[in-house]
Amino acid sequence: MWLPSALLLLCVPGSWSLSGPSEVAGPVGGSLSVQCRYSKEYEAFVKYWCRQPCLPIFSEVVKTSASRGEVRSGRVSIADQPGSLTFTVTLRNLTASDAGKYRCGISTLLLDDGISGFLPEPFVQVQVLVTPGPCSAASTSCSSFS
Repeated sequence: MWLPSALLLLCVPGSWSLSGPSEVAGPVGGSLSVQCRYSKEYEAFVKYWCRQPCLPIFSEVVKTSASRGEVRSGRVSIADQPGSLTFTVTLRNLTASDAGKYRCGISTLLLDDGISGFLPEPFVQVQVLVTPGPCSAASTSCSSFS
């Protein structure tokens, strides 16, 4: 009966297949970056960033593309670095309304070449904090790389 428990562990947010910071902060008008690391088996899959609850109707999803190194959507960019098994999300020109819960994840529904994936869809929940002014010693760092 250990197999179902092991499969459940793979589906838990922040499991070993994907890691990233649980909290990042940046100042109003500034920017912040979030770096998420993934396991080798997820190298060919699309990586994404979205505001929770991450439903297409409720939030904009920014995702990587096989044809471009960096993808931008408004003030948000995402770039996959397969050589280091990481992808980086950058939010620019922060506003107070950017604060909230986001998801750094990997879509395993389809590979870019249309082949179905059979791996669980890992994600990490990231709390974004927006400080009233420039970063200071009293606040969390402006960028977080885990």
